[in-house]
Amino acid sequence: MKGSANSTGFYYSCGEPPAGGYLYRGVMGLHNRKTINLMLSHIALIVFSALFALPLFWLVSTSLKPNTEIFIFPPKWIPSHVFWGHYKTAIEFIPFFRYLYNTIAICALSVLGSVVSSSLVAYGFSRIDWPERDAIFVVVIATMMIPFAVTMIPMFVIFNKLRWINTFKPLVVPTYFGPAFYIFLLRQFFMTIPLELSDAARIDGASEFYIYRAIILPLAKPALAVVALFQFIGSWNDFLGPLIYLRSTEKYTLALGLQQFRSALLTEWGGLMAASTLVTLPIIVLFFFTQKTFIQGISLTGIKG
Repeated sequence: MKGSANSTGFYYSCGEPPAGGYLYRGVMGLHNRKTINLMLSHIALIVFSALFALPLFWLVSTSLKPNTEIFIFPPKWIPSHVFWGHYKTAIEFIPFFRYLYNTIAICALSVLGSVVSSSLVAYGFSRIDWPERDAIFVVVIATMMIPFAVTMIPMFVIFNKLRWINTFKPLVVPTYFGPAFYIFLLRQFFMTIPLELSDAARIDGASEFYIYRAIILPLAKPALAVVALFQFIGSWNDFLGPLIYLRSTEKYTLALGLQQFRSALLTEWGGLMAASTLVTLPIIVLFFFTQKTFIQGISLTGIKG
């Protein structure tokens, strides 16, 4: 009877390999399918990433084009020569560094307010047991459903009565009352930290504020970094808030400064693209250096183990 050879050179008396051969082929087939699926996933991610990066690439490319190449058809993705004059226009056309200082000041104060107030409220909702705690937390979360357009006019009336119009206070003070989303995020993080740590500290005579400051906050650095990053990006990109509350041009932010490149008769597209690139660049750099902490905080794991 004609036999078949295995990998070791021996022959089987029948035409079928042993069961181990089927198992090997099955494992290899499963491995190949996983490899193919992984390759397809990476290809899809690359394609979608390229699509999302396309507007940014066009922004940077346009900022480096001479005016004669900005509106030509078909469009040129790569400028024939690099023209840096638009960046000089972007800095000189508006008081760029003054607007940059205003924006950084608002962002810094807003980040401080959001981190401190949200973490305090989240600690109370997650680590302290008090009557109707969960019901009140639901009410706090429900405020996230209220559109900004609904509260915009009442808040403007309140700030106008307080004589806060044309100051940074309407853009900063509300963050010191605990944004609901950040409270939710930090509460979920704090709940993953074992209660035994707080109980042991209480037995040793630690106060609630000491537990919050010395135990919870050090463990919550990734989540606090996420809150700080979210608030910084939100304040940096905020256009409607400064538009409503700021009247003097010397108090404008960068988001409002970009609007000055457009007028009823003329738009300085090259300078606008260059200024937009300068405004976008700090956010990209910030996320590049904080992405590890950002992802770690989003995963909402309290203690590594």
